[in-house]
Amino acid sequence: MSVTIRQFEPRDFSGVDHVWSTCFPDDPPNNCAAIAIPQKLAFQPELFWVAVDDERVVGSIMAGYDGHRGWLYAVAVLPTVQRHDIGTQLVRTAEDALRELGCTKVNLQVRDTKKAVAAFYSRLGYTKEPRVSMGRRL
Repeated sequence: MSVTIRQFEPRDFSGVDHVWSTCFPDDPPNNCAAIAIPQKLAFQPELFWVAVDDERVVGSIMAGYDGHRGWLYAVAVLPTVQRHDIGTQLVRTAEDALRELGCTKVNLQVRDTKKAVAAFYSRLGYTKEPRVSMGRRL
């Protein structure tokens, strides 16, 4: 397997849609590719990467930076190619880009039912913080 990490291109849409629907089958409808990708392309599109193996999208990551904190979103790798360092490469790519923007702290959210996902981030140096995640749909 020879995976390349590169910025998202419009031709990657269906591949990312497949990765997300496979990796996030229970996500709410507002997180679907048809909504989230155009929103990302309208704001900081340079912070959206895909992992490609022989022109096939096998993973993705989106990041954001507000000048104070960085965030990681939609970090996904197809189950058939997990444990090949692809997720780590995606996270490190996003971290490097955020660091270049002056970001000194990166946040992410993991559903409390996703123990294996939390363990993956722990292996990358992320720690659980005593916070309550709150949100409001506008």
